[in-house]
Amino acid sequence: MAKSNKVMIQVCLCGAGTKKEHAPTVPYTPTEISEQIVACAKAGASIAHIHVREDKEVDGKMEIGYKSMSLTKFAETVELTREACKKAGVDILINLTTSGGEYEDNKRLEHLGALRPEMCSFDPNTLNWNNAYVFENHPRFLNYLAQEVVKYDIKPEFEIFDTGHIDSAMFYVNKHNILGTPHLQFIMGVGGSMPGSAENLAFMVGKLPAGATWSVSGIGRHHLPMMLAGLALGCDGLRVGLEDNIYYSKGVVATNVQLVERAVELAKMAQRDIATAEDARELMGITRNCLRDEKTNPPTWKP
Repeated sequence: MAKSNKVMIQVCLCGAGTKKEHAPTVPYTPTEISEQIVACAKAGASIAHIHVREDKEVDGKMEIGYKSMSLTKFAETVELTREACKKAGVDILINLTTSGGEYEDNKRLEHLGALRPEMCSFDPNTLNWNNAYVFENHPRFLNYLAQEVVKYDIKPEFEIFDTGHIDSAMFYVNKHNILGTPHLQFIMGVGGSMPGSAENLAFMVGKLPAGATWSVSGIGRHHLPMMLAGLALGCDGLRVGLEDNIYYSKGVVATNVQLVERAVELAKMAQRDIATAEDARELMGITRNCLRDEKTNPPTWKP
């Protein structure tokens, strides 16, 4: 059962792979991302999961909106988002990705100490993503990441793609004494991992650590069924956005705001309340707001 009647809506705006040729509405630039975060916060999102993009030459060809772990891009995006949210009078938790793939460990983590987000992703296992490439999360990197979240008091969001990932997440929680109850994000329907079905989700929920909060997302065609199954099983959160699914309905490309609005509508139909950012902090036990912590623990980023 959920910890409360409130549901946290997380929006994952662009990810590393969604391209404008498939979804023209996906944001690439820091300005696009910050503007969409404000709109999604107004629509009911309490958490924004952020990847960044950059234009990069790949194999002799200039790729627009290529996946990136650039500290400069992260800093520009986070700063613009904080400014835009403040100006618009909205509040949202910033959750920065650490899913850097081929990047060196330090490159995947340097933005955490520099920008002090309240949350970050934590992928506790390596997997053959969609049976196409290796999504590598070496134990060396995961120990380093665990040390960083403890050092900077950042709430890890454990991305759970398969049943064994729950045990792996708790291994790092216990080894590094990551305080607070764990927050698990079930991501269902990635090829090579747990298929997106209500039966599989119910099994995963039955393996939750005591006191944990949990959220769910389904990839592609699993998106809507997993939201419905999550609400039926008493989820604490729903994850939506163009990172996971580009369609609102068959053949109709969505916007991030539309996906947030639909999640809000479904949650209300299930007689659940929509969590504010402060509600989300309370549900997950986040007591530190990075914007209030700069005097005693200043970010290292300098433009």
